Amino acid sequence: MPTMQYDVLATQPLTLTGPFLNQQGVAIQRTRIKTIYAINGTAGSVVIRAGGASGTILITVNTSASTAAGYTIIPLPGEGILCESDLHGTVTGTTSMTLIYG
Repeated sequence: MPTMQYDVLATQPLTLTGPFLNQQGVAIQRTRIKTIYAINGTAGSVVIRAGGASGTILITVNTSASTAAGYTIIPLPGEGILCESDLHGTVTGTTSMTLIYG
C-alpha cells in the first residue's frame, strides 16, 4: 500500500506584499510549495521568493483580469518548489494567493 510522503498545509491568503503565513500567523521558513491557488483581480502577478523581500525568485505567477469571480490553480509536479527560508510574496493586481505546502 502506498504511503503519503508528508502532510500538506495551506498558507493564509496573501493579499498584500509580505511573508506567507501559516494558519497560526507564523512566517513560513523551509518548505516545498506543492500547489498555488490565486484569486484573480485585475491582470497582475505574484512573485514568490525565498529569503524575504529581496531574496531569490522561485516563481512568478501571472493572473488574468476577471470581471467575475475567477481563480487560477497551478499544481506543481514532483516534489514541488523548494523554499530554503523566509517564503515571501510580492503582490501586484492579484486579489489573493494561497499556497499549499509541505
